[in-house]
Amino acid sequence: MRVLVVEDDPMIGRAVLAGLHEQGYAVDWVRDGAEAELALAHAVYDVALLDLGLPRKDGLEVLKGVRRAKNDLPVLIITARDAVADRIAGLDSGADDYLVKPFDLDELLARTRAVIRRHGGRGQSEISYGALILDPARRRVLFQGSEVELSPREFAVLEALLKEPGAVVSRERLEDAVYGWGEEVGSNSIEVHVHHLRRKLAPQLIRNVRGVGYRIARLP
Repeated sequence: MRVLVVEDDPMIGRAVLAGLHEQGYAVDWVRDGAEAELALAHAVYDVALLDLGLPRKDGLEVLKGVRRAKNDLPVLIITARDAVADRIAGLDSGADDYLVKPFDLDELLARTRAVIRRHGGRGQSEISYGALILDPARRRVLFQGSEVELSPREFAVLEALLKEPGAVVSRERLEDAVYGWGEEVGSNSIEVHVHHLRRKLAPQLIRNVRGVGYRIARLP
């Protein structure tokens, strides 16, 4: 999962970044509205966490631009503007949720998972595919009834594959799901994560489509 954090407060930004990284998200962090628009024009995200009181361009204007462009990106507003009128304006402008600062990081993470889940049309947190069950909320994976311990990046690769079960996902798209800006990506990083997933789950679970990418196979 790739997240865009739009937050000009360095203390809040660093805390949110650390919390998301700990949960295995790939995160890009920008600090003003103009940078947010640039990021949205050049990358695809699963969710945006958007402050409103931003330099150069207000967050509400950024949100309105996203919706005018027919972009259905899930957006969670995080802001100090706590008046009812501000909440109404944010939601009416297309936000999926609205969280007032100061907030608890665990609540932010829960709301982030919820807006992603709703956007994907899933009422439940768990993703089931044959013998495999992935629970993003608890960061748990069950395979054939047994829990399997995965690293955050292994979890992110598996989650990206399960978003499109059976479809071929390119290595570039997997990298986008696992790594944010500025993070070092080795030439064989995805291959290493896939190797570990095969070892921990099943050798035949993830199939390599030569020259294209990877797809996940359904096992009994």
